[in-house]
Amino acid sequence: MSARPARRRGDGSELSPLEKIAYKPIGLTFGLVGGLIAGKVFGIIWKKISNEDQTPQPLSDEYSTREVLFAATLQGALFGLIKTAVDRYGMKAVRRFLDTPRPPSSRIAEAA
Repeated sequence: MSARPARRRGDGSELSPLEKIAYKPIGLTFGLVGGLIAGKVFGIIWKKISNEDQTPQPLSDEYSTREVLFAATLQGALFGLIKTAVDRYGMKAVRRFLDTPRPPSSRIAEAA
């Protein structure tokens, strides 16, 4: 049997305890800012594609079910994209500030 390299868990456990403590307030702040940005970006995109000033509300009778579901899908995709970007770059900033090298990628370790 060949020994396979240990896989990193994708739950943030690759951060050191100091990095976790340092990132928590930054992550919360960036999460709030990212949510606000995602809401604004969604509002701008919705105005462009629908020519309406307001986004459809789930319980509103003014919009069809298809419009409401499309808007919710678009809003969720934008929120997920922006949240992931904010989390990734926030973690990189904390590591850069703490001058901690990035853990090796499992793809690079397997190629060596």
